Amino acid sequence: MPGHGYGSVSAGRALLLFLRLLLLLTIVPIVELAILFRIAEEFEWGPTIALVLITGALGAWLARREGLKTLARIQAELARGVPPTAAMVDGALILVAGAMLVTPGILTDICGFMLLIPPCRGWIRHRLAEYFNRRIVVMHHGDRPDPFVDVTATSRDANESEPDRLP
Repeated sequence: MPGHGYGSVSAGRALLLFLRLLLLLTIVPIVELAILFRIAEEFEWGPTIALVLITGALGAWLARREGLKTLARIQAELARGVPPTAAMVDGALILVAGAMLVTPGILTDICGFMLLIPPCRGWIRHRLAEYFNRRIVVMHHGDRPDPFVDVTATSRDANESEPDRLP
């Protein structure tokens, strides 16, 4: 039956995500332009454009610096044998921050700079973890099997035509 089952739920969610993104990509630039025009009314266009260029350059430099620190943290955690999950999320957030900072606008710059501040980034990382933990469902069928399996290794000649049979 059309409209029932998992496919329709996924398609509905995809459509909702698309509409949200479309709204975001339409409203944010309009608001950014309105803010820039308001700043230009107060301070003229020269300082307004300089502000946009300076925040873009400063943001790119800061994002690079934070990104390199995060990369070093990832490498150190991998060397210790620790999964670098928090550092990986930080890296993704820094990448988003860099994209926001090179996008002309005041709101995107504010959000981008906030993502570059480690305590703010940690708070956002924590909120993202809570969000995904609520969304992820792990299901089991029956009892959990023993995580350990006993095996015996045997060697055989590569020229053997018949593989060893289990007894």
